[in-house]
This record gives sequence, structure tokens and C-alpha cells, in this order.
Amino acid sequence: MTMIKSIGILLAATAATWAGEWQPLFTGKNLDGWKASEREGVFSVIDDGVLKVEGGRSHLFWMGTNSTPVTFTDFELSAQVKTTPGSNSGIFFHTKYQQVGWPAQGYEAQVNSTHKDKRKTGSIYAVKDVMNDSPSTDGQWFDYLIQVKGKSITVRVDGRVVSEYTEPDDLKPEERYKSRRLGSGTFAIQGHDPKSVTYYRDIKVRIPGD
Repeated sequence: MTMIKSIGILLAATAATWAGEWQPLFTGKNLDGWKASEREGVFSVIDDGVLKVEGGRSHLFWMGTNSTPVTFTDFELSAQVKTTPGSNSGIFFHTKYQQVGWPAQGYEAQVNSTHKDKRKTGSIYAVKDVMNDSPSTDGQWFDYLIQVKGKSITVRVDGRVVSEYTEPDDLKPEERYKSRRLGSGTFAIQGHDPKSVTYYRDIKVRIPGD
């Protein structure tokens, strides 16, 4: 059996095991399976299983573990998120590890209740935006759900659909977003700027069953 065929069988078996079941990506105890870019100390685990994001631009990429894959195609990602006044963050998906700068590959689901950026929580950033009025409130936890199925993205806040987008077959993105398209990839949590403080907990993912 060739190595490529063996890898294919292993990935298929992993997907079958995962189908329909929520799997945690964040233990609430440490950052096992994650890797930060660019700047040390932006991401820390604090009391009650909470991930704190503070200290400047950095991105925390899911790199996988022995039991949890690093690459996803169709998925549902769920997290509880809390913003603070003037904070900005986001969750990238279908992306890949990048040591410096804003992730070039994939899309971003915006996290922003009151930051000066007019694109608010629930935006599929610069593609399908929620402008000016945020569905999230500073200081209050909200449920964030990002779903990708085929070429479609759905973003929900507290169970309500706030953004939907279907990527066209003839997509021609702007030059600065030339690598932003659906395919497959990993997740990344954004640290945006030194004044932004955001919190995440109960980060989990599932591959919908047939």
C-alpha cells in the first residue's frame, strides 16, 4: 500500500470518528495543540477555563494533536466569547499558520462590539459585514457559531443567523485578499492591538454527519 493511500485511509477514518460529535479544541487548562505567532504572551489561560487575549497583534493557530486533526473542510465551530470596551478580535478559518502579519489565507469571523472598526461581531470580514450595530455587548458572554458547508458560510450569534455568504465559482478577490477562499485549513484566534482585551471559552468543533 502506498504512503498516500495510507494517509487517505487514516484521514477518512478520523472524519468518520468525528462525524456529528463535538470535540474540544481548548481544554481550559493549557494551550496544547495551539501555536501563537509573532508576539509572546498575548494568549493566556486564566481562571474558570478562560482564554484571555491581550497585548498586541498575534494569532493563535490550531496545530492539531494526535487525536484531533489540524485541517477542516466542512465544519461547525462553536465558542463563547466576551468583548471589553473598544476591543477587536476575530476567528479565522480555512487558514494556515503564518509567523508574521494578518493571516493571508482563509476568512475571518469578526469579534467587535465597540471598537472603532465599523465591521462588528458576526461579520465575515470585508465580505458580508454587519455594520455599525453589533449583536454582541461588551462584558457579556455570547455564543458564536461558524458553519462552513461546501461553498457556504453561516455565522450565528446566540443562535441567530447574522451573516450568510456563498462563495461564487468565479471569485475574483481583491489583490490584498487574493488567498482568501474556501477549501480547507485550520483555525486562528486573533489578538488585534495592545488596547484590545477579549476572552474565549468552550471552543469546540464538529464535522456534521451525513
